[in-house]
Amino acid sequence: MRRKLAAGNWKMNGTTAALAEIKAMTEEVTGDIDVLICPPSPLITGAKSVSGDIAIGGQDCHAKPSGAHTGDISAAMLADVGASHVILGHSERRADHDEQDDDVRVKTISAWEADLIAVVCVGETLAEREAQNTLDIIGGQLAGSIPDGATGLNLVVAYEPVWAIGTGKVPTTDQIGEVHDFIRAKLERRFGAGVGRSVRLLYGGSVKASNADDIFAVSNVDGALVGGASLTAADFNPIIKALNASL
Repeated sequence: MRRKLAAGNWKMNGTTAALAEIKAMTEEVTGDIDVLICPPSPLITGAKSVSGDIAIGGQDCHAKPSGAHTGDISAAMLADVGASHVILGHSERRADHDEQDDDVRVKTISAWEADLIAVVCVGETLAEREAQNTLDIIGGQLAGSIPDGATGLNLVVAYEPVWAIGTGKVPTTDQIGEVHDFIRAKLERRFGAGVGRSVRLLYGGSVKASNADDIFAVSNVDGALVGGASLTAADFNPIIKALNASL
């Protein structure tokens, strides 16, 4: 049985004062689901000190374990300061830093070598959605971004339609279900039914308390990767509560 996961991506937001929000989030966490917060890297150590049962992760890592890469962070460094997960291939990394599927794949390998769980993101743009190319795009990203050796213990896949991230626009539940069912089938076909069914699939893109119940009721949605609504306990705790209620 896949454990549900509510994950928060703080992106480039937050200072040490924001760590109080993580502490407040712990009040909603039960043993029935998993909760993950990925703050900016300078906050990881502080976040670990207040996170209780909430896992803490990074937002990206370099493919190499060390070297002359000014400003970058390795997977081993994230693990060393207490991270258990790392988000890879987020659409903002793909767009702002021109990351390609192969870049995500080698970063995922590096994450696994550091015993981190990789949260690999896939998603289509509005133009691709309107051209009815969504499944082709998602299929290509899955094939190119996920290395061999994936299991339910080292991989989470997050479907984040680019056009829905931070826009307030959310796909219909039928659209979300179609993509999540497609991802599940792809994983089962490539890695076998056992592994394919064990990988958790998250939906991301303007998730908030008002739509969480409907999203969590969709087939093969095992939780959410939440952006802006994960920055405060007031916004994120109702999403955690909704995920608990979906069990």
